[in-house]
Amino acid sequence: MRSDKARKGFERTPNRALLYGTGISKSEMKKPAIGIASSFTDLVPGHTGMRDLERHIEKGIYAGGGASFIFGVGAICDGIAMGHQGMYYSLPSRELIADMIESVTLAHQLDGLVLLTNCDKINPGMLMAAARLNIPSIVVTAGPMMSGNYRGKRRSLVRDTFEAVGLYQAGKINACELEGLEMEACPGQGSCQGMYTANTTACVIEAMGMSLPGCATAIAGMAKKKRIAYDSGERIVELVRKNIRPRDIMNEKAFHNAVVMDLALGGSTNTVLHLPAIAHEAGVKAGIELFDSLGKKTPHICNIRPGGEYFMEDLEFAGGIPAVMKRLMPLLKDNISVAGIKIKEIARSSEIIDGDVIRPLNKAYHKEGGLAILRGNIAPDGAVVKQSAVDKAMMKFTGNARIFESEEDAMSAILGRKLKKGDVVVIRYEGPKGGPGMREMLSPTAAITGMGMSSSVALITDGRFSGGTRGPCIGHISPEAAEGGPIAALKNGDRITIDIKNRKISVALSDKEIKERLKKVTLKKKKVSGWLSRYARLVTSASTGAVLK
Repeated sequence: MRSDKARKGFERTPNRALLYGTGISKSEMKKPAIGIASSFTDLVPGHTGMRDLERHIEKGIYAGGGASFIFGVGAICDGIAMGHQGMYYSLPSRELIADMIESVTLAHQLDGLVLLTNCDKINPGMLMAAARLNIPSIVVTAGPMMSGNYRGKRRSLVRDTFEAVGLYQAGKINACELEGLEMEACPGQGSCQGMYTANTTACVIEAMGMSLPGCATAIAGMAKKKRIAYDSGERIVELVRKNIRPRDIMNEKAFHNAVVMDLALGGSTNTVLHLPAIAHEAGVKAGIELFDSLGKKTPHICNIRPGGEYFMEDLEFAGGIPAVMKRLMPLLKDNISVAGIKIKEIARSSEIIDGDVIRPLNKAYHKEGGLAILRGNIAPDGAVVKQSAVDKAMMKFTGNARIFESEEDAMSAILGRKLKKGDVVVIRYEGPKGGPGMREMLSPTAAITGMGMSSSVALITDGRFSGGTRGPCIGHISPEAAEGGPIAALKNGDRITIDIKNRKISVALSDKEIKERLKKVTLKKKKVSGWLSRYARLVTSASTGAVLK
């Protein structure tokens, strides 16, 4: 076993003495050492229930013949970090999570890993670590939150708090209603209730075969989730014994299936950052071109919030990800999984309970996938939009640029009612380097929607969006402004055209005009210190997953 390097032989007497100091027994010393990388925290509602799941994973590990060792991994809630300095740290934390798991695992020579995760950047960070380490690993996502309820209607975080800010500012709801939504939108533990970043990545992880069938949509706090945690603990010991490793599973087929699942679900634009980053660690080529090539072939068959009216609980009760895979069988590539059975076998053995929540391919909500990659003279290296959450009337839009050099400036203008019909809000210097950290900007997009402007105003940025964003909002403009990308050359009043159907985004300027403008631009550099200064120096473009080099 790998762990023998740290605990076998007379020369490892001091090592064993320290391990015995933790309270383990002699019999445990001989068992496979399984790390539980737990991202439990009291700060993130998606993670508050993990102490209970840790117990069930431990029970499974011991039932399987292993010895468990829990270690902590940091977690940031994007919703709480949003709109202030905290959001600078969200995307960079993905790299720290991967680095921490690598450090603890190799320092202690663990034989296998159970990755207990749930939200935002924690999910991809843990999968990046699994791909990098390539030791037997299995993922347990803690599950989505149940819907809230206020005045007889089901509620969700994004629609009923972020967008409620805009509704309140527009005078469409009063302070009492705003507080009621604030109190009832998030009734307890779990990741946010729609197809936002946390749930999208959980579904993608299951489609890749890195978590057990049913894991992604099993509701937080429910008995089913506890059983999956137990089974995952038992299963990791078997994976160690058979030496089935992440890169055996996370191959080209797995990334193909992940993108197909993402497109069919109408998932978060953030997966266009995360899947290439995970693929980079796994040594697999899977960039934004994969989303581009599969986007026109994969129908959008599940319409979960924010684009639709269904919640994650509806997807769970309709059959979960195995049922979605059953619908997608013709588009999936067969591959092994941590469950020990192949992807198409999981799909064939599943049952579709609700044919509207999970529609047939020939009755899809949209003929194309939920995400679209746009290119043009503003974004020669690409940009991304969640097209499944854009009204038909806004699929093609031409308007006048309104330039803002930060999210705060844009938000002030939006809430101050300074936008007008036909504006294209341009928020720049918010990319991976320019932010730094490529802040997620749900607040301005939700405020635009809440104030009733999503059918008359568009937004583009070199930053990124929450999976909860809806409307004509184009993110990941690459190259970013801080790298001298064309977005840095834009001026107020420039005519910008967004053509989602034809995958184009452009400004009415010639290439020569853009080059001449860029020669005169003084690129803005923010004064940052600590970890963010190192991150800004090392991070690459959003078009390559914002990985560090």
